[in-house]
Amino acid sequence: MKIYDWPTGPYPARVRIALAEKKIQSRVEFVPVNLWKGEHKKADFLAKNYSGTLPVLEVEDGTFLAECTAITVYLDALEGEPTLTGRTAYEKGVIHMMTKQAEIEMLDAISVYFHHATPGLGPDVELYQNREWGLRQRDKALRGMHYFDSVLRKQNFIAGEAFSMADIAVIGGFIFAAIVELPIPQECEALLAWFARMQERPSVREQLAIVPPIH
Repeated sequence: MKIYDWPTGPYPARVRIALAEKKIQSRVEFVPVNLWKGEHKKADFLAKNYSGTLPVLEVEDGTFLAECTAITVYLDALEGEPTLTGRTAYEKGVIHMMTKQAEIEMLDAISVYFHHATPGLGPDVELYQNREWGLRQRDKALRGMHYFDSVLRKQNFIAGEAFSMADIAVIGGFIFAAIVELPIPQECEALLAWFARMQERPSVREQLAIVPPIH
């Protein structure tokens, strides 16, 4: 398998953490796509993923899978344990729901803030910016952090009582927050305590070692 990504990117980090959790990194060849040079928006990459986003998984038959959730589901089916997407129908549903909420309420919101209200990837890539929209999304991300704090006051993990791809999605949000220097509110004590526990996992610790420090 090949994975097209950029090692310090918050979205690629999600798949890299999943690979490390399942201990199948050795089965993957990583192909760098330089975000800062806009390589993900060039025609040859768009032929692999129309959306022009990272990461993208190329499977053995030469077909491509984009989107972190889709790739994680594929990896989970490829190698059964440990499961990141749930065992029962209910677990699978809750994990997918919480993963989507992590994307909408935090990770994707920070992405919009990055691309619209900061220099982002630079003028050659950021061809249109709406600063007001970016700042609104920053505030949305902060509200999302408070939401996940409330979730973690009742349970040990984002989707219940086991580590899952929903936790990985929120970790991706923390990585992006570090890149844009958006501190996690100190009053989000449960969220911060959860993240301290997450950093004890080798998969998370290894990925955080190559990205900016978390504020």
